Amino acid sequence: MTAVIATNQTILVVGGGISGMTAALEAAECGKQVVLIEKGPSLGGRVSQLYKYFPKLCFPTCGLEINLRRIKANRNLHIVTMAEVEQVSGVPGDFTVSVRVQPRYVTEACTACGDCAKAVTTEFDDEFQYGMKKRKAAYLPFNQAYPQRYVLDPRVLGSADAEAAKAACKANAIDLHMQEEVISLKAGAIIWATGWKPYDADRIQPYGHDRFENVITNMEFERMLDPFGPTGGKIQRPSDGAAPKNIAFIQCAGSRDRNYLSHCSRVCCMATLKQTTYVRERFGDDAKSSIYYIDIRAIDRIDDFHRRIKADPNVTFIKSKVASITQDAATSDLFLNGNNLEKPGTGADMRYKNRHDLVVLAIGMEPSVSANDIPAKVSANSHGFIQLDESTGIFGAGVSSEALDVNRAVQNATAAALRAIQVVNRVAGVEG
Repeated sequence: MTAVIATNQTILVVGGGISGMTAALEAAECGKQVVLIEKGPSLGGRVSQLYKYFPKLCFPTCGLEINLRRIKANRNLHIVTMAEVEQVSGVPGDFTVSVRVQPRYVTEACTACGDCAKAVTTEFDDEFQYGMKKRKAAYLPFNQAYPQRYVLDPRVLGSADAEAAKAACKANAIDLHMQEEVISLKAGAIIWATGWKPYDADRIQPYGHDRFENVITNMEFERMLDPFGPTGGKIQRPSDGAAPKNIAFIQCAGSRDRNYLSHCSRVCCMATLKQTTYVRERFGDDAKSSIYYIDIRAIDRIDDFHRRIKADPNVTFIKSKVASITQDAATSDLFLNGNNLEKPGTGADMRYKNRHDLVVLAIGMEPSVSANDIPAKVSANSHGFIQLDESTGIFGAGVSSEALDVNRAVQNATAAALRAIQVVNRVAGVEG
């Protein structure tokens, strides 16, 4: 059984991405008892799937490593992975939370040697790589995964592969009889940090993500650059593995559109500007980037980064909301069709049909769990984000509360931790 001791002085953090880790650490380092639960088998969230941050273009592994070191050093923080909140009852200062924990089939005795993965042959689409690569039925989610323990996919239970994995484990860490369990936790305050998911690009029919191999999303492009990603760090066309020389980036793909996502995700413009630096990094002057945009929303100090990209002669900006994408059946090249709003003339003079060999869609972000679906009393806005309501004792952190970049998500999570601390302080009669 999962042993978790929690009281009405405990702060429960739901979600183990960068915002959840930040909120949990800030509260724990202030001396509060914290339980952090994560739906997946490891911490890190979407940030762990990025190649670089903007605007400094540093690697997320550095920030994650610092947070993981802080987590390992803090005795006030208890982590439960593969867990989801099913129900919340009670009032601020006295919540009872029902949590369902899925079996990992690998115990804490795991040494992460990888022998179980070598022993199995069954493969599945790798969720961490957005299905662009396969993984074994026994797997470590990614290199920096914490806990550093393998997972056995339940789809192979009862098969020869499951027995082979068990037999290969020298630490005797594989338990094929692990069962799902439901645990009950007490908490004085709750921080909801379940993060975001990329909008489903397949729903944007005019752009053909579900039909054309060489139309990919910005997160799929991000995974390409990772040396441990699906292409080993190479930018290449999915259709033939060739290096693209003429890449189109489409802004607001499904965003600011009442047919899809009506809100602006605030990070897509900067993500694309950042990704043009990847093209230059890999190809120098041998590849061109074209950015199709409605307007560029590069705010605060980020505008300097925008100006630097605009000065790159290999990057072209085209003011246009792309109407549709069609494909050359012979080459799998893509044609972008639309009107260039900055081109002189009217009507036919403004129209274009531009050929590109790879198209990257700047897909917006939406809450992984809509505020309307949270099994607790929270306030939601029209986009499914949590609105601040001090009276509930439940606080959104990071992208659960609004579309944010990493820097602002961390700041937001810190604020959520301070609010949660004030709630439990009031229960204890401590001045907040």
